[in-house]
Amino acid sequence: MKKVLLPVAVLGAAAVISIIITIMRPAPLKLEAPDTAVAVKTLLVYAQSANLLVESQGTVLPSTRTKLISEVSGAVLSLSPEFVVGGTFEAGDILLQLDPTDYEVALQRAEARLISMNAQATFELARATQAQKEWAMTGRPTAEAPLLALREPYIAEARANVLQAEAEVKQAKLKLARTTIRAPYLGMVSAKTVDIGQYVTVATPLGEIFAIDFAEVRLPLTEKDLARLELISHSNNAELPSVTLKATVASKPVQWTAQIVRSEGVVDQLNRSQYLVAQIDDPYAVIIDSVGNSMPLLMGTFVRAEIVGKTIDNVYAIPRHALMEGNRVALVDSDQRLSLTPVESSHGDEQFYYVNAGLVDGSEIIVSAMGAAIEGMLVRPVGSAN
Repeated sequence: MKKVLLPVAVLGAAAVISIIITIMRPAPLKLEAPDTAVAVKTLLVYAQSANLLVESQGTVLPSTRTKLISEVSGAVLSLSPEFVVGGTFEAGDILLQLDPTDYEVALQRAEARLISMNAQATFELARATQAQKEWAMTGRPTAEAPLLALREPYIAEARANVLQAEAEVKQAKLKLARTTIRAPYLGMVSAKTVDIGQYVTVATPLGEIFAIDFAEVRLPLTEKDLARLELISHSNNAELPSVTLKATVASKPVQWTAQIVRSEGVVDQLNRSQYLVAQIDDPYAVIIDSVGNSMPLLMGTFVRAEIVGKTIDNVYAIPRHALMEGNRVALVDSDQRLSLTPVESSHGDEQFYYVNAGLVDGSEIIVSAMGAAIEGMLVRPVGSAN
């Protein structure tokens, strides 16, 4: 029994001693944990007016494109040096010349026939005058004279022949003029399908040209985008919004100024978008007195568009990254502590959200990145801007 009880007694005594030591041990000193302030960048915001921007994109296209078709037959005698793909021309410039010989001969024949018909008409008028004198010698009134006696049908036939001859001269001149192909507007050649010496017939394609006095871009907009714009109507005369077009040319960002000129007035059945058309004056910078864009904007260029929308009042512009999940922003209160405040924003663009409720003038918003925004944490603004 002694061998069994002795170890138990030793263990019990050790446990009692351990309990006594634990109870009698002095309490450790409590040190206050330092409340470390987090350095943040802030932004002071004030109510202001802001112009909303609507973003879209599209391809630059010519406003007018024309396929040149021969209206007469003949061999190509000459081509303008500018009648090459990429060549530019002024309105009225000669692009190519067809052989006019056959049409010059036809014009001479028509003019000769007109001279002959005029002479015949003069002869018939003279004979009619003589017939009236002969009838007057009978002593009877002219009203009783037969039509053939006064030769009135012959006079009408002669006048009809003159009119027909004049029409033939006009047609011959028109065909002769069509042997010279002139530019209908200021433009550029996009395709050439004939060359010198080639014989062309009526309806033969000669090439394709397009106007470069201005270009157009179709910009698709959603219902949300249209809500940011002033109402564009076909009936009002309100000033239409301006547009900034952006693209990359030779690895450099370039922008051009354009103007909304109209709405197409239909909803696309595929993407449910509506299209506004922006117009760019002098896209190739070839008009000497133009005060528009200096950098050429080539047809077919894909551009991004920023359209100036409505002006909204009494809003606070905050950077997009400053708006946290749940539509909240981090403010710095009077005790230099972080305060998570809910806000309301109805509009935004690529850079800002425009808050219309939840902020007051002079609110200091934290705009720097934070690992975790904790309500009440101590912060230390290191730089603020308006």
